[in-house]
Amino acid sequence: MAIDFGQIRRSEHLPARIAAQIARDIAEGKLKPGDRLPTEHFLSKALGVSRSVVREAIAQLRNEGLVETRQGVGAFVTEPMARPIRIEQTDLYDRESFRDLFQLRVPLEVEAAGLAALNHTAEDIQQLDTALAHMTGAAKWTEEGIIADLAFHRAVAAATGNSYFTLFIGFVAERISLAINAARATAVLEEIVEITIAEHLAVRDAIAGGDMAKAREAMRRHLEGATSRLNLELP
Repeated sequence: MAIDFGQIRRSEHLPARIAAQIARDIAEGKLKPGDRLPTEHFLSKALGVSRSVVREAIAQLRNEGLVETRQGVGAFVTEPMARPIRIEQTDLYDRESFRDLFQLRVPLEVEAAGLAALNHTAEDIQQLDTALAHMTGAAKWTEEGIIADLAFHRAVAAATGNSYFTLFIGFVAERISLAINAARATAVLEEIVEITIAEHLAVRDAIAGGDMAKAREAMRRHLEGATSRLNLELP
């Protein structure tokens, strides 16, 4: 079945919607450089969502350079000059633009998996395991499962020991969250979730085993699976 890219708009997940609204407020000047965002607790209560959803939205804004977070203080709107990259959500409702972004993801994440196998720490493996635990638990059918999926990919990026991988993969992964929703909406949910979990587990085991070639291959297989689930053709 071919993906209807209108489905991406309809299935856009909660963190992306919240991040897009905050981004609009920043663009329209309702939130100005230096302003502190409301706390996670306030936003979760005001929006009727969990704090993990709010945390994911703020992570997306941080990856886009729209906000910076200060430990123990909160998230603050950045100066425009400090914002490195920005892709509007609406750009990705177009199949060609979405394919181009996915094409960028493949070499980034395949290489990241290899470097993670070489450079990971015990803490990095723990972060991968935490994400996998959330992906395989009862919440795997829900929004929380998608958040855990994104957390896994950010953990792989962090395990490279290269902050640029963390920056760029974090940014790309937030946009690819649209793909997770689209794929879930056009397949048997139980099948696609279990397949995706198995692919992530293979990546985790290869990284933990320190096998660069196997980690790259496992990530490549996962990304090829993801593209096939979206009926996207990559050269």
